[in-house]
Amino acid sequence: MTTEPQPAYLPVTTTASERIRARLVASNTRFHANDNIAAYIEPGELDQLLDEVSGHMQKVLESLVIDTVSDHNTQDTARRVAKMYMTEVFGGRYVDMPPVTEFPNAANLNELMIIGPITVRSACSHHLCPVIGKVWIGVMPNQHSNLIGLSKYARLASWIMSRPQIQEEAVVQLADLLQEKMQPDGLAVIMEADHFCMQWRGVKDMDARMINSVMHGSFLKDPALRREFLSLIKR
Repeated sequence: MTTEPQPAYLPVTTTASERIRARLVASNTRFHANDNIAAYIEPGELDQLLDEVSGHMQKVLESLVIDTVSDHNTQDTARRVAKMYMTEVFGGRYVDMPPVTEFPNAANLNELMIIGPITVRSACSHHLCPVIGKVWIGVMPNQHSNLIGLSKYARLASWIMSRPQIQEEAVVQLADLLQEKMQPDGLAVIMEADHFCMQWRGVKDMDARMINSVMHGSFLKDPALRREFLSLIKR
């Protein structure tokens, strides 16, 4: 009597987060707070991840000694918070980049274009507090540049900003993405934002704001162009 060989059983990962993390680690892909990981999420796993985060959030509320049973205001708070983080506040981590139609510079535009202010919302990766501000984008196209629709600037900015991060890195990410998409002679991105990690906690300074900029190409090399851009956005 012969014995049939038994199949080798692999360890079973039981949660969506474990499966997604295993794929990222296996591919040697970074998954910092401000990275997009949509390519490693399989169909149906976002719903499973939402259930998982809801369960953990419920435990957080319980550890904070908040009665979510008899308090009607907090009975569904865990689910609401989990959904808010995954689909809105941190949504830029879990979905693909919005579609952006690029079209050639048929009219050979070569004058300064300014888009903004675009309202952006993000979250500080240190305390997960809101970061809310405005972004201005300056573009100096050339005859070979790709142009994109006006609304696409806002969509791309929202996709980049909807992740836990620090403002300095967010602006660099947005500038790099636009540079790659458009290939202009010059690109400038300026962001001014309120950081609630300073307003809610710590020094509790309600007036402090952060402004930072990234300049590429002709904006970096041509002081007159840079001055023109800065003077126009001040209006």
